[in-house]
Amino acid sequence: MGFFNKLFGRKKENKVEEEKEKLEKEIIEEEIDRVETLKEEKKDEEIQIDEAVEKALEDEEIQEEDIEKEPVKEEVVYAEKPKVEKRSFFTSLKEKLFKSREGLFGTLKNIFTGKSIVDGEMYEELEDTLVQSDIGIEMTLKIVKDLKAEVKARGVKKPEDVYPVLKDVLEGYLITENTNLDIQPGRMNVILIVGVNGVGKTTTIGKIAAKLVKDGKKVVIGAADTFRAAAVDQLEEWTKRAGADLIKHSDGADPGAVVFDTLKAGEDKNADVVIIDTAGRLHNKNNLMKELEKINNIIKKKIGDQPYESILVLDGTTGQNGLIQARVFNEVTSLTGFIVTKLDGTAKGGILFSISEELKKPIKYIGVGEGIEDLREFNSKEYIQAIFD
Repeated sequence: MGFFNKLFGRKKENKVEEEKEKLEKEIIEEEIDRVETLKEEKKDEEIQIDEAVEKALEDEEIQEEDIEKEPVKEEVVYAEKPKVEKRSFFTSLKEKLFKSREGLFGTLKNIFTGKSIVDGEMYEELEDTLVQSDIGIEMTLKIVKDLKAEVKARGVKKPEDVYPVLKDVLEGYLITENTNLDIQPGRMNVILIVGVNGVGKTTTIGKIAAKLVKDGKKVVIGAADTFRAAAVDQLEEWTKRAGADLIKHSDGADPGAVVFDTLKAGEDKNADVVIIDTAGRLHNKNNLMKELEKINNIIKKKIGDQPYESILVLDGTTGQNGLIQARVFNEVTSLTGFIVTKLDGTAKGGILFSISEELKKPIKYIGVGEGIEDLREFNSKEYIQAIFD
């Protein structure tokens, strides 16, 4: 019998709801404990990240110096670059997502091999696997329901032919519109970055800034996470190396004041992009809501009705905890998208489908390593191909 028959029983709807509420409550409690633990471990982690940041940026500087020294050779290499880079990028993405491809998605593939018929037992085994792989209960029910309908519509009879149908069904849950950052020429574009401590938020801001500066954009960064001195120091190091400008205040300063000064500096410097870092104290939702509401009001007063990005950074290894975070932050600020980090470190990866389908917001970037190049613009087709093939 499948997961739901064994645990809940198909007809006991009230019991399912009670168990779901209990599960979500436990997940929130676990997240609070995890955030507190991360505070203690953060110092060592930030040192490691700083070293990785320095190495990644130094490698890029070395490559640029080599190009300047050998201009003739670069012309020859450049002629062949488009084909080679595209191939190596895809190969690299497959390698970076090895754990997910061999873990969750490798297990899914095995469900459909060695069976002679498409039956209830196969779907129940699929349910078991999805529930245990960060997909979540509600999302699992939706996937299996949609898969059954699609299998029937296509007239699929062999179990091995169900796997490519599942691939198409899962891809359909990923939002494909507005996956790129909304950067418009001729104006100051604002990107508000939110997320709890420990998800790689500060590092992600640094990588985005480095990419934008490399594309010729003038970038100003606001260090509005004033409650962690280490976060400001780390952001300052990234800002210097990326060639951006940083606006910061003293430790413990009012985040709203930092945001105001950052936007003013962006105007004065004719910045193309202003990126604002924020604190994310999920364990105190009321304070978080008030702080983000204040920040959003300051932004709106400065730029009027102009749209701006409000992006949540999530740790891809946290599973359903990430979904809980997404729900909370979507309540307190109008999110325009997500960045999911550390996907190279998880054998599950189902959280991408859950947050995309439930919140109907696009994934802007995925993080698959420590280097600048490992913050990848999200492309649903490339992602699906990398984890399924």
